[in-house]
Formats: sequence, C-alpha cells, structure tokens
Amino acid sequence: MKRVLPPTYLLGAIAAAITLHFAAPVHTLLDLPWRWAGVVPLLAGIMLNLLADRHFKKHDTTVKPFAPSDALVTDGVFRLTRNPMYLGMVLILLGIALLLGSTSPLLAVVVLAVLLDRVFITEEERMLEEVFGDAFRSYKARVRRWC
Repeated sequence: MKRVLPPTYLLGAIAAAITLHFAAPVHTLLDLPWRWAGVVPLLAGIMLNLLADRHFKKHDTTVKPFAPSDALVTDGVFRLTRNPMYLGMVLILLGIALLLGSTSPLLAVVVLAVLLDRVFITEEERMLEEVFGDAFRSYKARVRRWC
C-alpha cells in the first residue's frame, strides 16, 4: 500500500486553511497591507525546501520519506534544523495563512506541524538512528528537530 507523501499533506492543509478562512474566518488577524508579511515565511519555506533537496542530491541520498538513506546529511540547512523540508512546509502554510489574514487558517498550520511530526519525523528519525547509530545521536543532540 502506498503511503501519502508530505506534499499531499501540505496541499490538503492549504485547502483546509483556505476553506477555514472563507467558511469560518473567526477574527481578522491582519488587514492589508500587513497581510503581505506572509510572503516572508512563504518564500523562506520554499527556499528551505529547495536547499534541503539540493543537499540530499549533493550527498546522493533519497528525499523520499521511509526510503533507506545512504548518507546522513548534516551540512547546509541541516545545521539549523534536522527537518528543513518539513519546517519549510509549515512556513509555506503559515505564509498562506498570514496572507489570508484571519485567525482560523492558523489551525491548519498547527495541525500540519503535528501530523508531519507524528506521521513522518518520528519514524524517519528512528530509522536514521538505526542506520547511523552514534553519528545520528550526536547530530540529534546538537541540532534541533524544528529550529
């Protein structure tokens, strides 16, 4: 059985954020032009994903969740966070939520972060520790999971 990949979670969360904004905006968080502040986390999230993907390719290892890793990537953006692609996805959604301007889309941001952590990160880190042992434990001790 194929697993649902993280970009699908992001797309679902974007759809949920937009739906929440229009169906139940609750409270206006930001008015124009302040909503444009959402461009900053949106672009930062895109950049984190692109840079992390580049580092995976540079080290000739997979970007696919749950696939066996051939290398423990600890340089570049991986010096700042153990999960730059997941952090990037959360930042992309946060940016979209801010661009929408109401508080209800922020619920989708929190739910996405929790799902990514529980569905992907926990298992991936267990696999990395199994494969790379002390090297991963050392990396884990000095670099935070999110940021």
